[in-house]
Amino acid sequence: MDLKDSLSKFKQQQERCQSSLANIAASTSKPKHRAQPVNAPSAPARPTQPIKFSNDTERLQHINSVRKSPIGAQMKLVIELLYKTRQAFTAEQINENTYVDINGNKAVCENLKKNPKVNFDGRRYSYKSKHDLKGKDQLLVLVRKYPEGLAVVEVKDAYPTVMEDLQALKAAGEVWLLSNMDSQEDIVYPNDPKAKIKVDDDLKQLFREMELPRDMVDIEKELQKNGIKPMTNTAKRRAAAQINGVQPKAKPKKKQREITRRTKLTNAHLPELFQNLNT
Repeated sequence: MDLKDSLSKFKQQQERCQSSLANIAASTSKPKHRAQPVNAPSAPARPTQPIKFSNDTERLQHINSVRKSPIGAQMKLVIELLYKTRQAFTAEQINENTYVDINGNKAVCENLKKNPKVNFDGRRYSYKSKHDLKGKDQLLVLVRKYPEGLAVVEVKDAYPTVMEDLQALKAAGEVWLLSNMDSQEDIVYPNDPKAKIKVDDDLKQLFREMELPRDMVDIEKELQKNGIKPMTNTAKRRAAAQINGVQPKAKPKKKQREITRRTKLTNAHLPELFQNLNT
């Protein structure tokens, strides 16, 4: 046998060995099934596990709910983002933070550009307050421009800590922070030392000698004559009470305490006080 035939025979043996090994590996990897009797009850099926939505599925559902919400609700999300961060965002950045698709919703886009609280520079959106203030010093300068008073609502959104700065200016005596009884809104007034007015003693005395009407109805009439709206309407209240048959409550008279012999006398040096002493 020459060398060529020997090599050919060796290759055939190698192929048979590899085929045998492959068959052995395949047979060991297959699970063995036990034969069951024909009448044996079938094994109970395993209970199916409840399907859990992935975080991505929940996110997609949230995005869908935001984009299907009314225009006003979507604008509110955008304005709240701009107000809290005080940063400028592109439409893509707003979409990433709020899921509001400005570019894909023409109505939201147009209304945001028209909103007085939103500034659009052609690319980015930012929050726009009525007064552009950066801190307490600029706030004080603005307040001093309004000696007749500045409504707090006009500056409360100027920057995040404006209300704390107003309280600090009030504590330092730089401003007066008062409530308007008509509108129930706070008004800030400047407390400039240069604006203090010296009142003559004659004018003070005239003010003290001025006698006010004793009846509340007359007081209200005087206020109306001077262009001041009274906080009460006594005439209307009294008319309603008469219609409903309700009489105004009279002030209860204080019962005078009688003096008896058991009363401890502290003014015994004034005998005329005890002439009618009850026994």
